Amino acid sequence: MTRETIERISRLFTAKFDSNEDRITVRSPGRVNLIGEHTDYNEGFVLPAAIDRGIILAVAPRIDERMRFHAADLNEDFEGSLRSIRTSDRSWPNYLLGVVDQMMKAGEALQGFDCVFGGDVPIGAGMSSSAAIEGGLAHALNQVFHLGLDRLALVKLAQKAENEFVGVRCGIMDQFVNIFGEQNRVIKLDCRSLEYEYSPFERPDIHIVLCDTQVRRALALSEYNIRRQQCETGAEILRRSNGGIRTLRDVSPELLAEHRAELPPVVYKRCAYVMEENDRVSRACDALKANDIRTFGLQMYASHVGLRDQYEVSCRELDVLTEIASSIKGVLGARMMGAGFGGCTINLVEGAHLEAFLESIRAEYRRRIGSDIKVHTARIHAGTRTVSEASVSVSPELKASDEGR
Repeated sequence: MTRETIERISRLFTAKFDSNEDRITVRSPGRVNLIGEHTDYNEGFVLPAAIDRGIILAVAPRIDERMRFHAADLNEDFEGSLRSIRTSDRSWPNYLLGVVDQMMKAGEALQGFDCVFGGDVPIGAGMSSSAAIEGGLAHALNQVFHLGLDRLALVKLAQKAENEFVGVRCGIMDQFVNIFGEQNRVIKLDCRSLEYEYSPFERPDIHIVLCDTQVRRALALSEYNIRRQQCETGAEILRRSNGGIRTLRDVSPELLAEHRAELPPVVYKRCAYVMEENDRVSRACDALKANDIRTFGLQMYASHVGLRDQYEVSCRELDVLTEIASSIKGVLGARMMGAGFGGCTINLVEGAHLEAFLESIRAEYRRRIGSDIKVHTARIHAGTRTVSEASVSVSPELKASDEGR
């Protein structure tokens, strides 16, 4: 996220809403999830990181109850009132409205406000642009109106906004890493207890490369909710024999095997995947602590196989990208990332082979699929932060990051 983006959003804010001395500017990142997919809502483990692609939000208070939003990248506007918050027939305002709705339900003292936002997180590519908008606005309103909410409260509020207002039954991972992310560190998050630990990811010779199929995930929302329900069904059936089971987090492989005949075959597959993926996260963390990136990468490949065959959320384009990557020299690991049915693969690529990787994967994908991919490189970066107040000055942390790119 560059200084130019911050300046662009600031200029747009001034053009749309005039200057406001109480305005703040917030940088809210997208994220990658190195491993641990579809485990978060099963109270399992994940290993995400905030990245240097994100959303910039300029937010200023008003003296009335009006809300005015401008989506810079879409060149669209929305107006509403704190007195009457209802879902919009356009999708993007709902991520903002959901945050406001949750704050109002919690009794927070809000006034109206103006907001301009935009950035470089590709929408629908699996980098959680939605959590970037939600976390960024929650942070901004907390600062602008001096609400005094701590970071975990902001995380939970942003998640509820997506669950209850937008209607996506996401787990807490995306919002958590958006707020708690740190530069050059990944987070192992226990999605049940919300205990977490940071592990360093400071290998400058290894690049995180996201290959975007540009297949927009028309099935992702409905199928995501179906997968979640299937997991809940599995836990409910297993609970009949063991009352201590709350979610699949409480189920051992042995217990699952013992009661396999009681589960519909598709539910069994979903449950088996979740347990195996939790184990892969633990193995991957051990490898990372030992600086054994090759073993880490093998867990990524195994994750993709599980997502493809057991959880069945991949698609031909994602499978082809992962298959191509596995055959290219210098690729240490690859898998689909995100909800599935399109979006990106995440690849760990040795720097010495990066250019050859980019050339090979673009050409081979075009040959096999007949279309082009977009490629995004990312650095692991800090979570949501205020980067300026009443000006376009950039914080020393962000400035140092930009100058080092």
